[in-house]
Amino acid sequence: MPDEIYLDNSATTRVDPGVVGVMEGIFLNEYGNPSSLHGKGVQVEKLIKEARRSIASILQVEPEGIIFTSGGTESNNLAIRGTAMVPRRRGHHIITSSIEHLSVLNTFRDLEEQGYPVTYIEPDKRGLINPEAVAQAITDETILVSIMHVNNEVGSIEPIDKIGEVVKEKRRDIIFHVDAVQGFGKLPIYPERGNIDLLSISAHKLHGPKGVGALFIRKGVKIKPVITGGGQELGFRSGTENVPGIVGFGEAARLAADGMEEHSQRLNSLKERLIERLSSSVPDAIVNGALGEESAPHILNLSFPGIRGEVLVHSLETRGIFVSTGSACSSRKASTSHVLTAMGLKEAISESSIRVSFSIFNTQEDVDLFVEALKDVLKELREIYRGY
Repeated sequence: MPDEIYLDNSATTRVDPGVVGVMEGIFLNEYGNPSSLHGKGVQVEKLIKEARRSIASILQVEPEGIIFTSGGTESNNLAIRGTAMVPRRRGHHIITSSIEHLSVLNTFRDLEEQGYPVTYIEPDKRGLINPEAVAQAITDETILVSIMHVNNEVGSIEPIDKIGEVVKEKRRDIIFHVDAVQGFGKLPIYPERGNIDLLSISAHKLHGPKGVGALFIRKGVKIKPVITGGGQELGFRSGTENVPGIVGFGEAARLAADGMEEHSQRLNSLKERLIERLSSSVPDAIVNGALGEESAPHILNLSFPGIRGEVLVHSLETRGIFVSTGSACSSRKASTSHVLTAMGLKEAISESSIRVSFSIFNTQEDVDLFVEALKDVLKELREIYRGY
């Protein structure tokens, strides 16, 4: 058995060795400040532009629309708060879903406390948002709609293209933001085709470094900076750029784009293998969320009635297997998943859930070994529970 089997790739991924190599050269040789006028600054600025072009090419947008940030959370905050802070005559009603990542959901809650009227769209039992529900929520005072691309806990792929279509059919001036952190580099998404005005992405979800992300801003869309200072990143995000991180992000994005279709098929085959093995080996396992074409290839949310998810996570860890109970941003807190609750799952099912998420470094052997370990752990835990 391998020393460890890492199946928590929705939380973060192992950095690709090729990305590490590129970043090492930046740390050691290209250490200039991109705002400096001398040669070392100019050279580093060129490297940032190359990374910007690399990411823009995947999204099929102009490089000038890519603004680098510290990660998905900052990108989401910049998109949402930046839109909300722009003075408008029309109103300040904003719309999101109840299954968003907490960097979106808590930002909306904060704005709600400041007086912004907020509508939270509920999902169906598969974790999918109905575009018609979004359309019905739009009023004459709506300024922003924010719906994620791939749900980080259950992997459901939201109908972003259709949502963007209905938003713009209602009013062209409504800003449509998409948190694409979980899907970028694994599934195609094109802002210009999908009526997306703002789109958030992050490097560490696709084998890039932590601490760097980006926000796509469609040309002509007005948002206010959240961080002010020297006016870097076209004035949208001040602060000296994280050059090694940005270059690493560009390389990770390039590698992901080059193998996207192949990698997606491979991830999906691992997911299907796990579902197949569970159906025969652990028949009481419950799959939460959408499946098939409505589900991302790398995320599977499972429940095992009678066993608390966090207990299962720690028991598997003793065998060198790493999974999670849900979002890494909230799994340390003793609370039921807001995503599973919104989907209408009973508390007993939600509390017994774990998330398994794959990367290109995982193998069929990892799946098989995970299922065997899971069987043993469940048997041990149920025997312990019966003893009480």
